Amino acid sequence: MKDLLKSIILEFQQRELPTLLERNLKVKTDLPIIITLIGARRSGKTFMLYQAITDLIDKGVAPENIIFLNFEDERLTLNTNELDLILQAYAEIYPDMSLSDCYFFFDEIQNINGWEKFVRRIFDNYSKHIFITGSNAKLLSTEIADALRGRTITYTVYPLSFDEYLRFKGIAYDVTVPRKKAKVINQTLQFIYQGGFPELIQFEKKEQIKVLQGYFNAMIFRDIVERYKINDVHLLKFFIKKLFANIGKPLSINKIYNDLRSMGYKVSNNYLYEFEQYCYAVFLSIAVPKFDFSEIKQAKSDKKLYAIDTGLLASVEFSVSENRGKMLENAVLTELTKAGYETYYHKGKYECDFITRKENKLQAIQVSWEVDNQNTKNREIRALLEVCQILNLQKAQLVTFDQKQLLTVDEIEIQLIPFHEWATAI
Repeated sequence: MKDLLKSIILEFQQRELPTLLERNLKVKTDLPIIITLIGARRSGKTFMLYQAITDLIDKGVAPENIIFLNFEDERLTLNTNELDLILQAYAEIYPDMSLSDCYFFFDEIQNINGWEKFVRRIFDNYSKHIFITGSNAKLLSTEIADALRGRTITYTVYPLSFDEYLRFKGIAYDVTVPRKKAKVINQTLQFIYQGGFPELIQFEKKEQIKVLQGYFNAMIFRDIVERYKINDVHLLKFFIKKLFANIGKPLSINKIYNDLRSMGYKVSNNYLYEFEQYCYAVFLSIAVPKFDFSEIKQAKSDKKLYAIDTGLLASVEFSVSENRGKMLENAVLTELTKAGYETYYHKGKYECDFITRKENKLQAIQVSWEVDNQNTKNREIRALLEVCQILNLQKAQLVTFDQKQLLTVDEIEIQLIPFHEWATAI
């Protein structure tokens, strides 16, 4: 194993890193602390490590001082007791170099049991330059809390935001010229249905669906089934498809439980609640709680669930992909999440899709693909007015696919704004 580790370490140091496009999230390389990147599979965590390595080399760090290991590499079958072989292998390759000058990059580290004690030992005794990634938020957060508290800062990496997507496609946001606006509109539609996983940029539509379904299956089998020892994979898939089919609706585990019982499944409610938590842990879904001034009531309220990515959603649950309004609503939610907003939904006499909070500033946002129908417009506006009255807001937004208008209703300013304009401004 030690010889294999030597080979892998040297292999990376001698390789040419791919050309990289910058993400909005910048990983600092000069902090004496463990940098942790978490996020869904294929969301770009590895490439962000590559970016950090490129930045270090540009600053004069020698490739020999870089130790990069991807624990998804099938050659790496390390157990807890063998982790020290990494340090031994490096010391034998470079006997005159100090580990204190090394930068350690451990990709998908959650695949190794006991990794946290090993990382802590490196940090306490050798190097303050450690970068780790993982695709399981619950697992990493528990281990970080137990062993790395005070020694790490954590960033969440999501699939591309809309402005990043345009940048990766090489398209400048310009809607002042009809021809350029048409291109933006076309890309907006693609983004809503394709989603933001970076790798998809290079594939045609037919291949994109297959790639996304591959991501979904990897999340199911590698991140949930193998990690949590799930026996009934069919039941798990049925549960997740039920979640996706009810995007934007309050989640009812009891309803899913009753559906399963009526189909002859013998399963407990607790088992389904565990499934729900696994979906959050592996970044398959995002929970949006009901807004309430009481944190206790808010915590006890029914949540709404959304997919981590609209492309993933469309590739798995066809019924939702046919609902343009739900796809747009999910896209708005993921953009808010990527931008760091706390997000809630409102349910009173009327229902408002999102209440957001950032730096103690509240906003009300409603989502509708189009509001050509006056009844539709009235329905969306009255929900916003109710929220504005409750929260004492003077402005609200109604995000559409491509309609723009400024209204004043009951002294409340309501901005109808196209998704592409809204998403490039948040």
